Amino acid sequence: MDTVRLDFDNLMAPGLSGGVEPDEFGGAMAEAFGRAHAHVESRRAAGVLGFLDLPYAQESLQQVRELADGFAQWFEDVVVLGIGGSGLGAKALRDALLGPYWNDRTSEGRDHFPRLHVVDNPDPNTMLGLLERVDVAKTLFNVVSKSGATAETMAQYLIARDAVEKAVGAEHARGHFLFTTDPLGGALRRIGEAEGIPMLPIPENVGGRFSVLSSVGLFPAAVCGVDPGALLAGAAAMEERCRSGRLAENPAGVLATLLHDADRAQGRSVHVLMPYSDRLRSVALWFQQLWAESLGKARNLDGLQTPTGPTPVAALGASDQHSFLQLLMEGPDDKVVLFVEVEDHGVDALIPKRHPEMSEFAYLGGHSLGELMNTERRATAEALRRSARPSATFHMPRISPETLGQLLMLLQIATVYAGALYRVDPLDQPGVELSKRLTYGLMGREGVPRPEIREGDPRWRV
Repeated sequence: MDTVRLDFDNLMAPGLSGGVEPDEFGGAMAEAFGRAHAHVESRRAAGVLGFLDLPYAQESLQQVRELADGFAQWFEDVVVLGIGGSGLGAKALRDALLGPYWNDRTSEGRDHFPRLHVVDNPDPNTMLGLLERVDVAKTLFNVVSKSGATAETMAQYLIARDAVEKAVGAEHARGHFLFTTDPLGGALRRIGEAEGIPMLPIPENVGGRFSVLSSVGLFPAAVCGVDPGALLAGAAAMEERCRSGRLAENPAGVLATLLHDADRAQGRSVHVLMPYSDRLRSVALWFQQLWAESLGKARNLDGLQTPTGPTPVAALGASDQHSFLQLLMEGPDDKVVLFVEVEDHGVDALIPKRHPEMSEFAYLGGHSLGELMNTERRATAEALRRSARPSATFHMPRISPETLGQLLMLLQIATVYAGALYRVDPLDQPGVELSKRLTYGLMGREGVPRPEIREGDPRWRV
């Protein structure tokens, strides 16, 4: 199996303002990680870190495979309705493993697997535009909500249900839906049980932003022909590598420890994930939620009011070299850049040798686009190093289910280690709840009082 590696040389001290000294890495930081590792292991033993068990959940994997194999033969389009972790993970897997133009290919070009759409925002233009574009009578809607009460997702479900019933009749509509939800209760499960709609469970101890390797992410990928077992095999390989209590042997521990130190000791609180591959752009957006929602907390585990949380930013190489890089190079020295390099892009385009008299671009002839992408990544990392700006690089031999499973698991484990280092609970999201409750009240949910909303002083509008 190809192995994903983390190169963190450009986070260490030589030439880097505030960089980590080797003695510190092997001393105080290793000790701090040892305590974080012990805390995470205690949480694992308590059964609350369910995402660590997902690579070994063979029964769930079999359920996904059976439903995916059946539905793939019946539908031309699959639409995932879910928000946050219920949509971002599916997008990350789709874009990385199916490629950016999957939905534009002919049926033969997709080996007769369905097109895959992820609708993760209740924008009426997007929702209605998609319903106009697909043949609803040949579309499966995968509704993803653990609680079955997610306002945005359930609104989309009601609209989709109405459209399907108009297209195929109420008696046949249930065959166009799959619910991914809580294994024991909730509104979606009640509907599914009452109407005989097939359902996939989200494990009780797996939260939304840690659910990409559960049925939440695996089914949409599998229904389009991705091998979910290969994804889980890669995740398992990384999970085993990250069990070590020795900092230097644990890739997720190294990442969490160095980023925590960069934030707390060096004032570098902005963490940029910048893959050099269009196929990994959605992975950066997935990481943005994972890092932000898990670590941005007002109180620590001791109950103290100590707001924490680095700010994650999703970028894309080489595109953002022509926009964001100026800020990274010469703006405030408060950032760490995490590159992702794909060594073998799977395909490549040779650049023709033309216009030898044009020195401005004749030198490109004979090289390839993949070579150019990877050279630009190296050049950008070197430019940051020469400016004493820190970075690290994930090296992926290629993008495959196995390597993607490794990268996703590494980032998830790093998140819970970082939570332990920050002394916060990376599994909750209390800051999100007020907005949800206000929305429920304003939309008229039973049992939730309508709140007073300050609309603002009209004097301060222009």
